[in-house]
Amino acid sequence: MNIRTTEYLVFDGVTKRFGGLPVVETPFDLTIPRGQFVVFLGPSGCGKTTLMRMSGGLDTPSTGEIRLEGEPVGKPDQRRGMVFQSYSSFPWLTVSQNVAFGMRYRIDLGKDEKRRRTDHYLRLVGLHEFAATYPNRISGGMRQRVAIARTLAAGSEVLLMDEPFGALDAQRREQLQVELRRIQSEESRTVIFVTHDVEEAVFLADRIIVFSRRPARVVEDIDVTSQLGRTRSLALRDSEMFFRMKTKIIQTVRETTGVEY
Repeated sequence: MNIRTTEYLVFDGVTKRFGGLPVVETPFDLTIPRGQFVVFLGPSGCGKTTLMRMSGGLDTPSTGEIRLEGEPVGKPDQRRGMVFQSYSSFPWLTVSQNVAFGMRYRIDLGKDEKRRRTDHYLRLVGLHEFAATYPNRISGGMRQRVAIARTLAAGSEVLLMDEPFGALDAQRREQLQVELRRIQSEESRTVIFVTHDVEEAVFLADRIIVFSRRPARVVEDIDVTSQLGRTRSLALRDSEMFFRMKTKIIQTVRETTGVEY
């Protein structure tokens, strides 16, 4: 996967206040190249989710601007897809119909193309055998894969993911982390992934932005790929290099936030 070095998604002097409460007080500047997997890492309530929501158009900056390919980010659109911690499947639709639902407003796609894309992304997330199954008959991890497939099928170039694996057990979480990394590599999507889990951040990220406690400011901008490479497998977690990076980030978080990990 080749990542372009030109500007793609840009946060330019962004701040955010809710009433009198500063959430992002220090102007936030960040340039994300197309195809990069960026993790926002920090303690709960630090403002990282607010920054992600602003990039999706769900919140607006108090000052500054967010641009996608040079154009100011406005209301949510199909270019920016969101996956949250809660399972957002529709229980009255089958798995296949849930995935296709993301394309309901794509008038540029015919029925055959929508059917082809639905099948493609079901196979990509390993759910093609469950196409006719209803969400209440599959596991939480599988329902989260449905949400990811729906977002991908809709044509979202940017995936905005707010602790999407937080409610899963450890085994399912690891499986979906591997799967997400594979999908992102194959599809070259740009990802902002929010988590407070250091090990998850190191395993998934090309780049980690470490935040302080609220109001959010950047503590460290870490290039993970230059140290761990692009290919990720569960065996990587047992490597000395992975352990060293994880330990260093945990120490940074403890020193700057006072939060224990």
